[in-house]
Amino acid sequence: MKAKHSVLASLLLVVFATTPLVIPLNTLAADAPQVQGKEGWYHTLVDIEFIKKYAVLPKPDGTEIIDSRPTARKYDPGHIPTAVNIPDTYFEKLAPELLPQDKATLLIFYCEGLECMLSHKGAFKAEKMGYTNIHVYPEGFPEWVKLGNIAAVSPAFIKKQIDDNALMVIVDSRPKARMYDKGHIPGAISIPDSQFDKMIDKLPADKAMPLYFYCGGLQCKLSANSAEKAVKLGYTNVKMIPEGYPGWEKAFGPGPAGDDAASTSNQPTIEQGKESGTITVASFEKIMKEAPDSLMLVDVRDAPEFAAGTFKGAVSIPIDQLEKNIATLPTDKPIVFFCGGGARAGEAYDMVKVIKPEMKTYFINADTKFNKDGSYTMVEKK
Repeated sequence: MKAKHSVLASLLLVVFATTPLVIPLNTLAADAPQVQGKEGWYHTLVDIEFIKKYAVLPKPDGTEIIDSRPTARKYDPGHIPTAVNIPDTYFEKLAPELLPQDKATLLIFYCEGLECMLSHKGAFKAEKMGYTNIHVYPEGFPEWVKLGNIAAVSPAFIKKQIDDNALMVIVDSRPKARMYDKGHIPGAISIPDSQFDKMIDKLPADKAMPLYFYCGGLQCKLSANSAEKAVKLGYTNVKMIPEGYPGWEKAFGPGPAGDDAASTSNQPTIEQGKESGTITVASFEKIMKEAPDSLMLVDVRDAPEFAAGTFKGAVSIPIDQLEKNIATLPTDKPIVFFCGGGARAGEAYDMVKVIKPEMKTYFINADTKFNKDGSYTMVEKK
């Protein structure tokens, strides 16, 4: 009898060892997270530990992470590294171009969290296209950043920040002479990852300053290495540009060659105000005291107002004459527009950004009263 039980037990062990485990549709594949599926969700879900294995540089072969959120409002300013953007609204148009031809490729969709259905909708559409290895990370980008993972931004976002004169530091992690000096994102400083520890003095003292690291594209991990080092130093606003300089060059053409440090070493440090394009009164007054010749001051008030009193060294270009005189403005130094209350100065800034976006321009948003002797009073607007 005991022998029969032993044989039966052995047979059961063989059966269990060779029979695959079937996972119900509402449970989670691979490294299963705790969240349970909901009505309308895609049936194969993964957690953050699963997606972290693929959201790395160099980008793994045979995998595509898809961000289903809107481009400019969500994806551009922050997404999971290496993800491509296929907004659900434009899925039918973009998917044939951006999804891989191999239908067995691992696809991981995500969007804006547990209440967001965009990633699930995208997954179902990919399934209809014939893809066979599809997963959804339901917690999406909010959990990614909440748990302290470094986010990515797009080259388009960086271009907008540059155009808006946003306060930030862009770091090129590639070798300087061999790569950076041959072309880089405008305004970027060179801190090769191999020399990071020796060059941390080039990073800003303000640990909350936005830092954007990039290198040679999706197969380059130098920017990821440097970004992690910056986080360990205590910087709190660190992101990557995974597409790197190749992505910038593809979208916006070649960047400047040579060393930006030489051309910017004598430029003033400008502190941007709360409103995009403004220079703070404190920053302006400090520069006027220490290096007034480093700025081009343009008074956009009418000629009689200019004659009654203005900043020392300012030139007069009334707002209604600015468009035809833009070509006379310098390109080698920052330009600061001002008036009496900020409205006309802001209009001048907006005009130049449209016509000559490459110029470094700012405006003063303050109530200013000028005296004939060059003295003034200035109260910054809240």
